[in-house]
Amino acid sequence: MASRLEEDLCCPVCQEVFRDPVVLSCSHSFCKDCLKRWWREKPTPDCPVCKRRSSRLEPPCNLVLKNLCESFLQERDQRSSEALCSLHSEKLKLFCLDHQQPVCVVCRDSEKHSNHRFRPIDEAARQHKKELQETLEPLKKKLESLEEVKVEFDQTAEHIKVQARHTERQIKEQFKKLHQFLEEEEEARMAALREEEEQKSQMMKEKMEALSREIAALSHTVRYKKSI
Repeated sequence: MASRLEEDLCCPVCQEVFRDPVVLSCSHSFCKDCLKRWWREKPTPDCPVCKRRSSRLEPPCNLVLKNLCESFLQERDQRSSEALCSLHSEKLKLFCLDHQQPVCVVCRDSEKHSNHRFRPIDEAARQHKKELQETLEPLKKKLESLEEVKVEFDQTAEHIKVQARHTERQIKEQFKKLHQFLEEEEEARMAALREEEEQKSQMMKEKMEALSREIAALSHTVRYKKSI
């Protein structure tokens, strides 16, 4: 239960219990110093968790979370100082490097830990924390790098969509103009065809009328000649 509570009280940046926590408009909280260091390395003041832009460069203190963390640390330090050996009921002041476990001074002198190496438990805790941080550091950098790549991928995907929509609009506009041009060209050619048809029909009509007149005149002459 305590371990889960400690996880909930840890800063997402440093993975330690919050120190002077501040809260962003997106409701995510961070150590004040952690957030400042994070923003110094970034071009914009974005949330390290959700990447949303912060509306304030000086986020307010999360007083409720600060009080909760201080109470938790005080209780944890008290429990740590009162930790007793389950075998000898003595304080666990040492750390056995061979067994990788905290022990009391009686355990140190026992046969079970004969010729073993020991360190003060505070020193061992600091060393263990340092080693853990050294292990976590490249993982955090890799995670940060992957998140940056993801952001780039998201931006590229969005750019592809925008570019596709833009090209689609251009194609539709070009074909719309082409359709308009073809319709106008069709109308112009059909009008020219109708005009040509009318001209030829009129010419043919005039020729037919002239021919009819010539036939009538010739017929009249023939009839006249026959009557003589």
